[in-house]
Amino acid sequence: MHEELARAQMSARLGEAQRNGQARRLVVARRLSRKAERAAAQARLAMARL
Repeated sequence: MHEELARAQMSARLGEAQRNGQARRLVVARRLSRKAERAAAQARLAMARL
């Protein structure tokens, strides 16, 4: 019973976050973070070659 309540609350929060556009911002932030990580790795490689 307790698990069902927790699951329902989580589902409601997820729906609310999606309506607020938070999910989209999170995806964009993750993508930018990965892009920054790749850029940093390339910079380290470039510096290692010098």
